[in-house]
Amino acid sequence: MKNYVLPVYIWVFMIFFMVSCDSLWKDNSGSDPIARVGESYLYMEEVAPFLTAGMTQEDSTSLLTAYINTWASKQLLLSKAKINLPEQRLAEFETLVNTYRTDLYTRAYKEALVQQGSDTVVSRSQMERFYEKEKENFRLKEKIVRLRFIELPLQFLDKETVISKLKSFNDDDVRYLDSIGVQFKKLNFNDSIWVSVSRVREEIPLLTLENQDRYLKKSQFFELQDSLGVYLTKITGVRNINDIAPLSYVEPSIKQVLLNRRRLDYIRRLETEIIDEAIKEKEFEVYVQDE
Repeated sequence: MKNYVLPVYIWVFMIFFMVSCDSLWKDNSGSDPIARVGESYLYMEEVAPFLTAGMTQEDSTSLLTAYINTWASKQLLLSKAKINLPEQRLAEFETLVNTYRTDLYTRAYKEALVQQGSDTVVSRSQMERFYEKEKENFRLKEKIVRLRFIELPLQFLDKETVISKLKSFNDDDVRYLDSIGVQFKKLNFNDSIWVSVSRVREEIPLLTLENQDRYLKKSQFFELQDSLGVYLTKITGVRNINDIAPLSYVEPSIKQVLLNRRRLDYIRRLETEIIDEAIKEKEFEVYVQDE
């Protein structure tokens, strides 16, 4: 190991030289190796991204030394492995490496082609057809609700008016609540959106797994209070565990499923077209030996 661990004062000089001569670093980066193991060389351009401008000289020296020692250790172990491992194992590893390299390149290329050529728009009608066909696969694993919700600060003065308007919630009530919304700690007036009860429990700490069914009932209004605030909630809809989820709740999942299917279909067509074109251009031939 002594062959590639240079004295500290040399590293200090190298770091000082590179930091103080930025233009020279850029000109010479990669041209001269900073370490060698057998026929493998390490260049400063490989280490440079890890040496940030804010590092002290001591930190830079430490990082550079550690990087070179780690690199050298890997190179030496690799060299020893190639010498000492059985030929069969080496051949197996080489096959795995080649397969991984091929998969890496082809996967990246196919993804690039998919992004360029596949349609990412899913219409409402497509989602509805899929939903109607696959309804049984969309049974809920958690209770969900629709609700209107306001969290008031403890010192809020006109709570009864807010409660009355949150319950009736006609157009005038909505305008009034919107006009004083800056006084609320939290609010949700969109009671057409389904949310999971776990999400509701995050907003109302006094709700628990044990008591949630007592409060989260359709058309129920409840008020809870703790040391942080007053929670006013009007439930407008409930779906229980094992009920079929409403379309609006599973739309994101349906869209992703349809896009994934479209992507796979596109890739299959692409692979077929590539083979057909290669055969047409005589770039691909299959030689079959007659028995």
